[in-house]
Amino acid sequence: MKFIVSASVIVLNENHEILLMKGRRGWEMPQGCIEEAESIRQGAIREVKEETGIDIELLKFCGVYQNISRGVCNHIFTGRPVGGTLATSNESEEVGFFTLEEANKMITWGNFKDRIQRALDEKEHPFLIEFLE
Repeated sequence: MKFIVSASVIVLNENHEILLMKGRRGWEMPQGCIEEAESIRQGAIREVKEETGIDIELLKFCGVYQNISRGVCNHIFTGRPVGGTLATSNESEEVGFFTLEEANKMITWGNFKDRIQRALDEKEHPFLIEFLE
């Protein structure tokens, strides 16, 4: 089985709103696979830009979610916007900043709500969550 390294970024703006994109799994935080010869941090920043149009600064590494059955290791970061303009891509139908309350209602896929909550709770850092899907 091939092992996949990916990164997700919980991006909060100055109003404490979270950046979300609507993709094939519904609403979620920007995330994606790290490319060859790219650092995890570089990949996290690139994925946010590609999927949402927003330039970010990474603030903190929060932890890792490992999906053992699928061979995916997802690194979770927090970040803040530093430029760019909201824009959709071939991976995102819609993008925007939403309150955490709105995001909690919008996100329906798997454990994505849990990932956001853990990332925003510094007492949980660093975490390693291993699960089978």
